[in-house]
Amino acid sequence: MSYNESAEMYLETVYILEKSHGHAHGTDVAKKLGVSKASVSKAMKLLKEKGLIHKETYGTITLTPKGLELSKQIYYNHRMISLYLKESLKLSDQEAADNACRMEHIISENMLECIRKYLEEKHIEVSELEEE
Repeated sequence: MSYNESAEMYLETVYILEKSHGHAHGTDVAKKLGVSKASVSKAMKLLKEKGLIHKETYGTITLTPKGLELSKQIYYNHRMISLYLKESLKLSDQEAADNACRMEHIISENMLECIRKYLEEKHIEVSELEEE
């Protein structure tokens, strides 16, 4: 299932905030993404309509099981691409993360699989990336 880049960024951000705080708030999402609270509100409404988040009025945001599964995959892909860029191209952590953030939304499933295989061939563990 494919979503646009914006929806994926919001899901990944909610996932990261939920992992560290148990839930997210619209103001935290806005701050982390550098967008307005109105933009977050609009995006959260759409994600709620798609069944990806639970959102209390003026309250917490949590992922539904469907949203959790999707956001974990987005986060895993981001981490895997970032690791690949650090290991293969020797980019700094920040540069690898920044580029992975842009790349994760446009590369093919085949390229993701090739990245995973490359890392495994180099004996770099990828199965634990989503847990970090």
